Amino acid sequence: MTPTRIVHALCGAALALPLAGCITVDTPDKPIEINLNVTIRQEVLVRLQRDVEQLIEQNPDAFPGSAPPRQR
Repeated sequence: MTPTRIVHALCGAALALPLAGCITVDTPDKPIEINLNVTIRQEVLVRLQRDVEQLIEQNPDAFPGSAPPRQR
């Protein structure tokens, strides 16, 4: 390491030393929340809809006035 680099490093450390007491890092009081309910709810609704379509196809007399389910 050259003497110039040592001087630069010492100057940098001397400038950063007063800032060491000013900067603090704290953890947040509340936990971080990630809401994934939208995707999960959509998945559950698709499964329920498919189950209902299968039940209606198996029991056509359960809803006599309803239209037949769509074919996929």
